[in-house]
Amino acid sequence: MHESPSSAPARALKPETLARAPGIVAQYPQKRSATMPLLHLVQEDRGHITKEDMHWVAELVGVTPMQVLEVVTFYPMFRQHPIGRRHVRVCRTLSCALRGSYALMENLEKSLNCPRGETSPDGDFTLEFVECIADCGCGPVVHVDASMHENVRPEDADKFAAQLKATLKDPAYGQHPPVPGTPEWNG
Repeated sequence: MHESPSSAPARALKPETLARAPGIVAQYPQKRSATMPLLHLVQEDRGHITKEDMHWVAELVGVTPMQVLEVVTFYPMFRQHPIGRRHVRVCRTLSCALRGSYALMENLEKSLNCPRGETSPDGDFTLEFVECIADCGCGPVVHVDASMHENVRPEDADKFAAQLKATLKDPAYGQHPPVPGTPEWNG
């Protein structure tokens, strides 16, 4: 029995995600304008976007799956593969680069046993370079999941990595949004 693309993601997406999708589409005068919000919805639920998800979104908004793939591959915030338990993003834009973000990345690769652009063999960390995190005066800046860490110096990479590893054992990690000026914000 052949399943339609719209039924494939239904097996893995939460019922509340599926229930929210039509309301998102209804907010836009042109259905295809809901493509990005639907992709965010799927990624929030699953953690990444599968080919089946792209077919499902295409069907909902009336475009081809290739057009959805073009959106997914154009914007770096969309992921097509699962990420580690901690998503570590190091800013590489000029102000952070001048303050050592490239050396920081090299040190984090060693400390986390994770090559940039990949997930560690144990599945704990995904390490990426990203463009501007919009905290230019406090670089190098590292964004870990929803937490912002400012002034992370290359020579502190081992200590920072140890702090990240400790969060893997903390069941409350990520339960509350970080607030600027708190330890969760600044590391």
